Amino acid sequence: MTLLYRSTRSGDRLGSFTDILLEGLAPDGGLAVPERTPGLPADLEQLSKMPYPALAAAVVGSYATDIAQTDLLALTQRAYTAERFGTNQIAPLTQLGMVGGTPMSLLELSNGPTLAFKDMAMQLLGQLFEFVLAKRGQSLNILGATSGDTGSAAEHAMRGKRGISVFMLSPSGRMSAFQRAQMFSLQDPNIHNFSVPGSFDDCQDMVKAVSEDLAFKSRHRIGSVNSINWARVSAQIVYYFTGYFQAIAAHGRRLGDPVSFCVPSGNFGNVLSGHMARKMGLPISRLVVATNENDVLHDFFQTGTYRPRHSNQTHQTSSPSMDISKASNFERYVFDLVDQDSTRLAALWHRLAEEGAFTLKTPAIRAAIEASGLVSGRSHHAARLETIASVYRDHGRVIDPHTADGVFVSRQHLEPGVPMVCLETALPAKFGEIIEEALGMAAPRPRGFEAIESLPQRVEALGRDVDGLKRRISEMTGLSP
Repeated sequence: MTLLYRSTRSGDRLGSFTDILLEGLAPDGGLAVPERTPGLPADLEQLSKMPYPALAAAVVGSYATDIAQTDLLALTQRAYTAERFGTNQIAPLTQLGMVGGTPMSLLELSNGPTLAFKDMAMQLLGQLFEFVLAKRGQSLNILGATSGDTGSAAEHAMRGKRGISVFMLSPSGRMSAFQRAQMFSLQDPNIHNFSVPGSFDDCQDMVKAVSEDLAFKSRHRIGSVNSINWARVSAQIVYYFTGYFQAIAAHGRRLGDPVSFCVPSGNFGNVLSGHMARKMGLPISRLVVATNENDVLHDFFQTGTYRPRHSNQTHQTSSPSMDISKASNFERYVFDLVDQDSTRLAALWHRLAEEGAFTLKTPAIRAAIEASGLVSGRSHHAARLETIASVYRDHGRVIDPHTADGVFVSRQHLEPGVPMVCLETALPAKFGEIIEEALGMAAPRPRGFEAIESLPQRVEALGRDVDGLKRRISEMTGLSP
């Protein structure tokens, strides 16, 4: 039976997985969600024995029911290779020792082409896009915003893909030199970078504004690779399964025993995937939302009030990929908190647009949050430095500042005997200045990235002007505005 999708803000059906794959926002401004949450695609023992591509085909196949399983397996086998990720495990687990009797570990998600966890979903997304577009005889113009890692992962996944062009917005001066070089050094004719003054949220607002112009979106075949794309959410669910199985095996637990995960969070897409894995039946105890100084999400879990900040209130921090104050995927989680009542959800987002905030503090909401297993914490610059230093001192491992935020916050939410898995979000090479400050030495660089900042770069400056962005897309695609 084909699984269909609906909008968070109405009962309108949006179609199947391949229908929503090529879209961004729903026509009513909401996000696509499955009409039901699938259960486990097989029992835990069967799933635990699958290599990563087969596990990905099984899990993603629970959501992509309109793609033949043989086709999906071929796509996951092309996406998840040892050549791309450096190991057949794709996402291996590294031990971080015991803290108060609780085993901690690091799930390596940053071994892909751009050294960030975004590769885990984006490599499959590139395969899915090309597959579906070829079957439909269509082309796609991907419009996205990035705080540093999504952009490079998307561009590296889509470069050279037939029928696909990428238009990526990034905030001027808010990414590391390494992150800028990964994006701007690409010379492929289907890759277009725009630098925008302000914060990531300003870039994201421009992308949403273009997507809300339904006539322009349709005429120019605008699609999305940002974390609002459900295919990315479903692809990220997979590594919670492999992290769970590895943690169970490493710590002598039995299948069915609980494992907790800590997730450095900005746009909420990564932790939302964990939330979906838990809803499917994966035995996750806690999902720890780790924020940096931009702690809008932590504020919500502490107070019940969600109050996004303006770009001039968004702090520029030493974990820049989390410098986000409007968490796009948070809408999907709130949709679950209000018992998937689209009328109530739409009213909340209307209030958010009118008043800048909404509050959910009823006993039923608090019970729903507790039942979901989500808890939160906040990191800061000094904690980041100390965590990087302590992990290197105790384990000889250099971690990036976002992963350090996660490790720091995870220690506040340990449960006796329940393994804690911290998600690694990027390799330290991408954030050399903070590593130098924390350790007094240069961050280790994988082979092939030694002089990436010296490569020729191509980027176009663009104002915070939605009409100007539309004009440039029209000029580059050769279509009328």
